Amino acid sequence: MMQVNVTGGTISSQEREAYIARANSKYPIGSVEALDIHVDGDYVDLRYHLVPRHFSRIRRITGYLVGDMDRWNDAKTAEEADRVKHI
Repeated sequence: MMQVNVTGGTISSQEREAYIARANSKYPIGSVEALDIHVDGDYVDLRYHLVPRHFSRIRRITGYLVGDMDRWNDAKTAEEADRVKHI
């Protein structure tokens, strides 16, 4: 269940549920951990706080696309350590 914070005024429960439904349709269910609703007269500002996701970087090292070198043997690890790094 996402946390909903309303500031600057009040909204009805129907509006609140509509904003929650909009968040769930815009982002995958479970990826929004909080929703800030700021009421400014006739206007409403929405701010979504998303759950952090793990990001795995893929690089090309010595001709291979890898995310990490955990499964490399000693020879391939030595080849990576000996290569010229261009910064």
